[in-house]
Amino acid sequence: MSPLFDALEAREPAQREAALMAALPAQLAHARKSSPAYAELLQGFEVEQVTTRAALASLPVVRKHELQERQIAARTASDVFGGFSTVGKGAAMPRVFSSPGSIYEPEGTARDYWRMARAIYAAGFRPGELIHNSFSYHFVPAGSMMETGAHAMGCSVFPGGTGQTEQQVQAMRDLQPAGYIGTPSFLKLIIEKAQEMQVPLPSVTKALLSAEAFPPSLRDWFLERGIAGYQCYATADLGLIAYETSAREGLVLDEGVIVEIVRPGTGDPVADGEVGELVVTTLNPTYPLIRFGTGDLSAVLPGACPTGRTNSRIKGWMGRADQTTKVRGMFVHPKQVNDIVKRFAEVARARLVVTGEMANDSMTLCVEVANPAEGLAVRIGEAIRDVTKLRGQVDVVPLGSLPNDGKIIDDARSYK
Repeated sequence: MSPLFDALEAREPAQREAALMAALPAQLAHARKSSPAYAELLQGFEVEQVTTRAALASLPVVRKHELQERQIAARTASDVFGGFSTVGKGAAMPRVFSSPGSIYEPEGTARDYWRMARAIYAAGFRPGELIHNSFSYHFVPAGSMMETGAHAMGCSVFPGGTGQTEQQVQAMRDLQPAGYIGTPSFLKLIIEKAQEMQVPLPSVTKALLSAEAFPPSLRDWFLERGIAGYQCYATADLGLIAYETSAREGLVLDEGVIVEIVRPGTGDPVADGEVGELVVTTLNPTYPLIRFGTGDLSAVLPGACPTGRTNSRIKGWMGRADQTTKVRGMFVHPKQVNDIVKRFAEVARARLVVTGEMANDSMTLCVEVANPAEGLAVRIGEAIRDVTKLRGQVDVVPLGSLPNDGKIIDDARSYK
């Protein structure tokens, strides 16, 4: 069986670029005609002339916080997507998902809507296999993203979801899946639980991992236990952006997106190799995000992938261009920290500090309070869980203790 998913992956780079640029004007025209948000954002632009990357760079960047703001503004009306979706609820939109923030995402009817099959194939899965999918199936689209991609590739899926580690081990023992899809930290927990239960899992030899950093130390830990883990980079808004191959040299860009690396805080592309913010344009007609700023940092790698895939490669996730970060697979936004603080008038300033190593991280909300009342830390901890859906510690500190640098979220984790 071919090591490549399809012929698109082996196209000459010039052929791929020509195809993407030829499709771009029609996508822009469709977005402006069918999406109220882009009718406004693209007003005055001659979209039929946008046939080069230089022309694309003249269009505005829409960052995640702007998408969220537009959604919030429209939430009392009929359109909860802020005018970015081109279809309404009903048969054309079988599912609606929510990401922390809250940001709502539509799922369309296209086969492999999130374009995940390509990444699943690159991780070593093949048609006819059973995949144990431990991404969440509720609220966020991750479970559906992977399941629809697996189905499009011809695989069966066990919807393990999250939690219930012992039951996950039992299901793997009984069903003998070919591999696992989910976060790396949860796979580690499952393996450790299996060892504790003295249950061998010989069938699980490969994994597609996402939603968290996947450091070499954890990759090697899996390999020592017979599991080849590969990562992919995807978001709830865009679907698949890039994926790792057996060469393990960066992440190859998906065939269905146009990726730019721009200087953080601007829409200006940087030179290849320079670290900047990933800005993505999709060719998805249902949710046509144009120059969508992910807030993630990365850089383009020189040369082509040794596997024969000819698309550009990026180094992978290199941090955040803004202060939004992921904790245990969930985005935490500065706005959420502010929402927590607003519930407590006695809190003067706050900073969320994320520490530890990926797959074993924790967060502590440091709050400045002049005269803390009894039980304040407990109540703030409950608010953290309510707003972020994650558990966090609370450190009450005297006024003036936190640095005066405007930082709301401090990601102090180790990514080695």
